[in-house]
Parts: sequence; C-alpha cells; structure tokens
Amino acid sequence: MTEESRHISVVIERPAADVYAFARDPENLVAWAAGLATGVRRNGDDLITDSPMGEVRVRFAPDNAFGVLDHDVTLPDGTVVTNPLRVLPHPDGAEVLFTVRRLGAADADFDRDCAAVLADLERLRDLLTDGSA
Repeated sequence: MTEESRHISVVIERPAADVYAFARDPENLVAWAAGLATGVRRNGDDLITDSPMGEVRVRFAPDNAFGVLDHDVTLPDGTVVTNPLRVLPHPDGAEVLFTVRRLGAADADFDRDCAAVLADLERLRDLLTDGSA
C-alpha cells in the first residue's frame, strides 16, 4: 500500500482573514466539521470533541497571521494524527486546503476520508457564502 497524501481544497468568496476567524472558532466546528466534531468542549488548550470515531482530543496551532489551522487529533486509542489545514489568500477570496494522509488506510477508507473532508470544506464554504455566518 502506497503512503500518500491528497490535498483537498475549496475556494470561498470571502476574505481569508474572515474564513480563518470563523474556521478556528471552536463554537463553529460543529456547524462545518462533521468529520471531527458533533459536540465540543474545552479542556485547557485542547478541545474534546464527540466525533464519528468516538471522543477525541484536538489541539489547533496557536492563533497566527498565516492562516495555519493545523491540528493534532488524539484518537480514542491514543494515536495522534497531525492534520495540515490552511486558509490561503486567493484571487476570489480564500482557498481552504486540507491535506489528507493515507496512514496505511485501504483504498476505500482513504477515498471515504477524502470525500468526508471535501464535504466538510464545502459545508464551510456554504456557511460563509450563504449569509448564515
């Protein structure tokens, strides 16, 4: 099985700073990041989320001016997965880019993970462009 990464992105017609601010706010995760959070609570610098995988611990990169939303997810079995997530300036507003790493997953599981990330990013785009956020 080949170890690989797949970059999933969407363009959002809003300023990158607005997209970054909305996406990094833990209160908004449930609205757009279904693959990560169906419920969120704080524990120090970490977020504890109820995810499809069970309860996970999430720690985002510190607030920054570069649009970096990388985050470590500690799975129920203790495995830590680093997820690169960036909000980049784009001529039409912002591009949100998430890197999905195969990490030994079978083809079908990797494809399903990529589809779930795309659905989350599309949900983020829809929230930020339909006037509800």
